[in-house]
Amino acid sequence: MFSKLIGNDEIKESLRRLLSSGRVPGSLLFTGDEGIGKKLFALELAKALNCRHRIGVEACDECSSCKRISRSTFPPFTSEDDNKQRLIWSEHADVAMVRPHKQIIRVKPMRELEREANFRPFEGAARVFIVEDADYMNDGASNALLKTLEEPPPTTHLILTTSNPTALLATIRSRCQILRFAPIPAAEVEKFLLEQENLPAEDARLLARTAQGSIGRALAGDVETYRDRRETMLSMLRALVLTNDRVELLHSAESLGAAKDRHEYEQRLDALEILIRDAWALALGRPAETIVNGDLLAPLQEIAAEISSTQAAAWLKQIEEVRGTLEVNINKRIASDALLLTMAAS
Repeated sequence: MFSKLIGNDEIKESLRRLLSSGRVPGSLLFTGDEGIGKKLFALELAKALNCRHRIGVEACDECSSCKRISRSTFPPFTSEDDNKQRLIWSEHADVAMVRPHKQIIRVKPMRELEREANFRPFEGAARVFIVEDADYMNDGASNALLKTLEEPPPTTHLILTTSNPTALLATIRSRCQILRFAPIPAAEVEKFLLEQENLPAEDARLLARTAQGSIGRALAGDVETYRDRRETMLSMLRALVLTNDRVELLHSAESLGAAKDRHEYEQRLDALEILIRDAWALALGRPAETIVNGDLLAPLQEIAAEISSTQAAAWLKQIEEVRGTLEVNINKRIASDALLLTMAAS
């Protein structure tokens, strides 16, 4: 049932209205940040469309159809022997997914989708095909999808999910009804982590506030790893603002540049940005309870007393410029040294 999903109550009401009217569009586009539940909403809609004993317009969660769709995990390709150019079927014969392999969706699974979309449902009332991260479709896959979107059979529903809708062809976007998902409030994420994941209160609060509205990011986060990264970035800020310790700055740059891959490097930049925003917020007189790293209030207040809005804004801009250079696989150590030198000169 939609009520079991976290956040985006307006989306829930929109889907309920569509189900109540019996006019669920053949093509839907779910957009929003990664990890905010777009796929879970798509599966919940698939359950509602195929439920044998609906409660109102929603899935009952008890019939065999609901249970099999709920168990559908669509695992990532883990074996070299897997056929990666295919639809991934759920435990229900009318629900399937296309997902990227190595950040590309190629034409073969989309042609299979086009063929399967023309069949009537085998056991339920509707066939539902979810295209996860649809912005990863190459040209061939996009064109194959367009053919399906032009005249979808009345018993077939396509649900595309993406965090980057502008990367899709305009002709694809125009053929879909778009539902925009908002970030989940930190309080709701924190409540979920406390009640469903049984995390300690301090850990739940920190993960919820660093997740930036993404329940997926919160669940994937390691609070101790974040604290380690944060401590290094805090030392960098203290050296920049309070001590002017060049040796500490060099150590910080070395630690930042030692990230094993781009993802880890960006996570370290995330930690640095959050600390700067927290200090800036305190400098502007914002309440202490509104900052992310509330457990570091004392050192952040020290930094806040010494930085200006101009300086904080310049640092955030410089960090974002470094992110842009990562697109061309720039050397992370060189980028880190350059970033620290630029920040020190600001």
